Amino acid sequence: MSRQNDGFDFHHGLLQRLLDVAYRAINFFVRWDRLPIPLIGAANLGVFRDRLRAHNLHHTGYGINTSGDWSAGKERWRTADGSFNSLGHPRMGMAGSRFGRNFPLPECVPDSGDELLDPSPREISRELLARRTFIPAERLNLLAAAWIQFETHNWFSHGVPEPGNEFKIPLQPGDNWPDSERVDGCMQIRRTLADKTPRETWLGATPTFQNINSHWWDAGQIYGSSQSRQAEIRSGTDGKIAIGRDGMLPPDPKHRGVDLTGFNDNWWVGLSLLHNLFAREHNVLCDALKARYPAWRDEELFQRARLINAALIAKIHTIEWTPGILAHPALEFAMRANWSGVPSHVMRAVLGKDSEAAYGIIGSPTDQHSAPYALTEEFTSVYRLHPLIPDEMNVRRLDTGEQVLCELVNMQGRFTRRFMEDHGFTNLLYSFGTNHPGAIQLYNYPNFLRRFEKDGQPLLDMAAIDIMRDRERGVPRYNRFRELVGKQRVRTFEEITSIPDAADKMRKIYGNVDRVDLLVGLLAEDLPKGFGFSDTAFRIFVLMATRRLKSDRFFTDDYRPEIYTDFGLDWINNNGMKSVLLRHVPQLGPALEGVKNCFMPWNVL
Repeated sequence: MSRQNDGFDFHHGLLQRLLDVAYRAINFFVRWDRLPIPLIGAANLGVFRDRLRAHNLHHTGYGINTSGDWSAGKERWRTADGSFNSLGHPRMGMAGSRFGRNFPLPECVPDSGDELLDPSPREISRELLARRTFIPAERLNLLAAAWIQFETHNWFSHGVPEPGNEFKIPLQPGDNWPDSERVDGCMQIRRTLADKTPRETWLGATPTFQNINSHWWDAGQIYGSSQSRQAEIRSGTDGKIAIGRDGMLPPDPKHRGVDLTGFNDNWWVGLSLLHNLFAREHNVLCDALKARYPAWRDEELFQRARLINAALIAKIHTIEWTPGILAHPALEFAMRANWSGVPSHVMRAVLGKDSEAAYGIIGSPTDQHSAPYALTEEFTSVYRLHPLIPDEMNVRRLDTGEQVLCELVNMQGRFTRRFMEDHGFTNLLYSFGTNHPGAIQLYNYPNFLRRFEKDGQPLLDMAAIDIMRDRERGVPRYNRFRELVGKQRVRTFEEITSIPDAADKMRKIYGNVDRVDLLVGLLAEDLPKGFGFSDTAFRIFVLMATRRLKSDRFFTDDYRPEIYTDFGLDWINNNGMKSVLLRHVPQLGPALEGVKNCFMPWNVL
């Protein structure tokens, strides 16, 4: 895709420096989200993102020494493990390679000894995170909560922790943690799987961990991140994903009650709905491609349909889910510009042919900026959004309007497929569209996840585990994290939050504001207008949301008809979440009538 600048040519580096100076001066007086004109706020975000690209991307080494085997044709579509996305650096972003960092490596050293457990993660879970009463996020529906887990299952996984060398968390008097789960009077938390790759000396004391998934935005949650997994989910006919006689994904023979799909850890009904929906979308794409290209066989049909489906999912996330949860005019403008640019010829001329804001990232030249591509530990941390999950929801029948209150604990893990069978795909989609998720804040962590049973693991307090994961992986605590993403430090607990009694509770638990854990600070922080999560977390989002597109040649250099086909590019351009839902579940038409964003509440019929 060539880009013309209509005769205007600016020195990009000079322009960027001038904009940087201008917006830093503006932000000294007015925060970006309070600027009066959305276009100015969006431009400000673009300048800030460029600063983050220059200073907040840090390589930890690939870890792995070899990439997947090369064969002719790998340049034409995505490999199963993500290798050869970068043809010059085939290990970049592939499954098994390391998480990168958003901060200089000396900033990412964990506490040691007793400080690593200070204050107690269990006390934080009980006193600051535990849900008292359900606080709904009324602007969103529960499908928005399912969607972000659907996406994070594509992006990252540290693997399932193994027994041995656990953290031992002392329990306070009166703690109701079961005696049968205590060891030496302590709650145990298994450590993150160790990085098994050779360690470079230049990493110093910074810990590294492997991502068992591909780092790329490639819909690996559906298609898998290995050739063996991909073979399991395919039908072997006409490029399609295997579907059972009931029209749903078949059961995973290794995991009772769970669907067979690319990645199915932490399984529940919300994930089953989205995996089934986009498996159907893949198969419809295969039928459409076969009708247009009858000579294509199974492999060609599968790979082309995967490219189109993955790009459509990325588009839905960029211009629908994101403006849904971060409902600010400047951000909505910016996210649409990220995908397709601005429609104004004058603005394109002024901003120049290389401007992402003018023309969008999609189809632009690939750029890794200041470090080889990898998702980061800090990116993982800011997507700890468990408060989105309610402890219970109303399951509604679309045809009669009848409803029954059901507990989330009974629609996850081994109970998932039975729950889907009992209530039906259509009714459950309708229910997710008409229920609210939880607000992402303190005192709203789902209690069933704080006493969670998972096959093959000890009883889990996921809130305490979330705290420990940041600490053991060397993610800076909240106040230093703020500084490293360009925000001022806070001096008092009251500067963090206005949530009633939260500052006093934090002071009692932490004593020193610099000890506040990242997760606690993010959940306590007062939000910009329209935002569903914190501005501090958003700083990492600003950087990494566009990096997942700009670094990937299938969204940049190879986003072209020769790879996707003209049909495929039209499909991506002309479809969104609403059309996908109505294509596969047309009965939802009345519930979606007049709904502009499918991650916001649907009509209750």
